[in-house]
Amino acid sequence: MYFEEMEYGKKLDLNVVKRLAVFAKPYKTNIIILMVQMFFLALVDAIFPKLSQYAIDNFAVRKSLDGFWILCLVSVGLVVFQAANVWLMIRNAGKIEYHVPYDMRKAVFRKLQELPISYYDRTPVGWIMSRMTSDVNRIGVSLSWHVVDFFWSIFLVIIMTIFMLATNPAYALMVLCVVPVLVILSMFFQKKILFNYRKARKYNSQITAAFNEGITGAKTIKSLGIEDYMLSEFEKTTRQMKDFSVRAATVSSIYIPLIILFGSVATGLVLWKGGVEVSRNVTSYGTLVLFLSYAVQFFEPIRQFARVFTELQYTQAAAERVVTLLETENDIADSSAVVARYGSMLDSDKSEWPKFHGHIVFKDVTFRYKEGGNILENFNLEVKPGEKIALVGETGSGKTTIVNLVCRFYEPTAGSILIDGVDYRERPLLWLYSNIGYVLQEPHLFSGTVKENIAYGRHDATMEDIIRAAKTVNAHDFIMRLENGYDTQVGERGSLLSTGQKQLVSFARALLSDPGMFVLDEATSSVDTETEHLIQDALNKALKGRTSFIIAHRLSTIRSADRILVIDKGRIIEEGTHRELINKRGYYYRLYTSQFVKEKQEIFEKTD
Repeated sequence: MYFEEMEYGKKLDLNVVKRLAVFAKPYKTNIIILMVQMFFLALVDAIFPKLSQYAIDNFAVRKSLDGFWILCLVSVGLVVFQAANVWLMIRNAGKIEYHVPYDMRKAVFRKLQELPISYYDRTPVGWIMSRMTSDVNRIGVSLSWHVVDFFWSIFLVIIMTIFMLATNPAYALMVLCVVPVLVILSMFFQKKILFNYRKARKYNSQITAAFNEGITGAKTIKSLGIEDYMLSEFEKTTRQMKDFSVRAATVSSIYIPLIILFGSVATGLVLWKGGVEVSRNVTSYGTLVLFLSYAVQFFEPIRQFARVFTELQYTQAAAERVVTLLETENDIADSSAVVARYGSMLDSDKSEWPKFHGHIVFKDVTFRYKEGGNILENFNLEVKPGEKIALVGETGSGKTTIVNLVCRFYEPTAGSILIDGVDYRERPLLWLYSNIGYVLQEPHLFSGTVKENIAYGRHDATMEDIIRAAKTVNAHDFIMRLENGYDTQVGERGSLLSTGQKQLVSFARALLSDPGMFVLDEATSSVDTETEHLIQDALNKALKGRTSFIIAHRLSTIRSADRILVIDKGRIIEEGTHRELINKRGYYYRLYTSQFVKEKQEIFEKTD
């Protein structure tokens, strides 16, 4: 099942055009110059048939070459001018084509940095990638080359209309009589073209998402043996995109030939009436050739306009998707009062930030996701500065929800969370995020070296700082055993390192940022016993004096916690130190002893 994208309107949306105009505004001068260039390009295109008319009536019919060389010089001058104008136009349009998508990608990426974790929870990576790549590229092409063709078509039609009416209004009306029909055709086909292009773009995103899932989940797919199922689902999606793309192309293939047909009717009318009048010497041969040229040339910009019109339908479908992302409301964002005092999230005045002490209080907190019932209800908890809190409980009990609320990845539905006595919604998001060291069960490393990953986001970190952090978390020894030490490449997502090695590197990275609070989410559940001991030793050093939350699967790893909270259905059913909970012989005791027996059994089976 794929994430379902919202359905957009059925008509051309001027609001989308206005939103895109923001990205075109810095290049307003280039666009104006481009319009002027298109005007002169259209003017010269319209002048050439007039020169042919003059040459026929004054040189061919009269069989005289008086003044012919002047006409030749004018023609050559116009050709040179047109060539230079086209060259400058291509440079100008090319600048718009590449600069606008560049600015747009920066804006989209900035928006992605501001969006909360909840957005990524509900939006597949493939959909985001589709917006960042193909959708933005199409918009860049439309704002440059489609604009070129659009204005050239408009200017050429207007100039030729003026020239025709000034030369012979009767002939001009024959050419213009089919224009109302073309307008009606355009209105009719617009709805069908736009509908099919929107559907095609929608399924294109699903294909991108399927590619992403197929690549990142390749091991799981192979282990489950579901290659046939994945292929069948992918073929279904691609078939749907193909069907709508074919329909869009079919509608376009009918639309444009109809325009050519009516253009040919106008040409035939001019040829019929003009031929009769030339034979009767009512009009000149040059005038007939002029109007035949205009009748043929007049519908070239109309055809171009029809093509651009079709492309713009496609572009709107892409633009709607990009604009939707840019205008996505942040579920979690700094209030106007916080922004006024500290600045925006990506431009915050750190000198105004208060010191982080780590005193955290849940005060009557209720939380639920957008869909479903309450996960927490009237939840209360106080964590003192520097206290090490362990959270245990069954899957779905609410452990991760509590941690996500502490980190402000989500905010309470009701109630409040206080940090150092102040509701954390009155502090900048970046202030809190900068004070969190988060180590996941499956750590994420970036392509690059070990050194670059430890210092990620800390450009001011020295090599001594990096080594000190690595030694603190017991990572230095294994790093020095690597082929190139700290300069060893880790591969995509850290694929060249073991799970335990990745865990230690990510722990060093978190420690280097010197956070006021640590969060460890099942940080030792995927490592071997030896690495677990290394991490435990590192934890005792790194967490000293820092508020910390540890979500633990292996209960043996949290015996040193200051307080263990047993969570069940969003409630604390037991709390205390390891020794206190063991002495109570309650839920934690049963959980710990059963796990202890199971681990001993596994060790026995391995040595048997």
